[in-house]
Amino acid sequence: MDTSKRVLIVEDDPLIAEDIAESLKEIGYIIAGIAYDADEAMALISTSKPDIAILDVNLDSDKDGIEIGGHIQKNFKFPFIYLTSYADKSTIERAKHTRPMGYIVKPFDERDLFTALEIALFNYDAPGGNTMISFEELNKKTPANFTPKEYEIILQIMEGLANKQLAEINFVSLNTIKTHLKNIYDKLGVNSRTQVIAKMRDFSV
Repeated sequence: MDTSKRVLIVEDDPLIAEDIAESLKEIGYIIAGIAYDADEAMALISTSKPDIAILDVNLDSDKDGIEIGGHIQKNFKFPFIYLTSYADKSTIERAKHTRPMGYIVKPFDERDLFTALEIALFNYDAPGGNTMISFEELNKKTPANFTPKEYEIILQIMEGLANKQLAEINFVSLNTIKTHLKNIYDKLGVNSRTQVIAKMRDFSV
């Protein structure tokens, strides 16, 4: 993954924003700008030429991150991911209408941040749009049969959902999600979410 991408950070907590910026710079990303409210975000979207944006959902301003995401989706051609403390189903459903490339759930660590960006950029740049192999075809192409729940979780991984969100919307524990992920990795012969996405895209060609 090319990390020399320009990232716009929209986060109303300066400490979190600076922490994100430092973490990204350490792994090679370029910070296109930091916005602490919706007005700053709107200005930077137009002027900073980001390759991707990280948008905090709950901003202390007249517009929240989902509204900013909708503005990007309608008027600009670059991907964005949401940063949120809330992994509940209603927030995810509202956010999905703006077509984000992923989600980061607070509290997060550097690995969560890097994984979310890597998946977002991979999905955005990948050819073939949203075409996805069906459950039946997947089981014809793999030696180990996937369960309907494993296939559902694969689709949710493709949307960039983190483990906490997977647990929330599937009404199961984090340990159960981790077990599902291990089974999915084993059946596909991979060891990361990005490799899951790449393998599924290969199957869908």
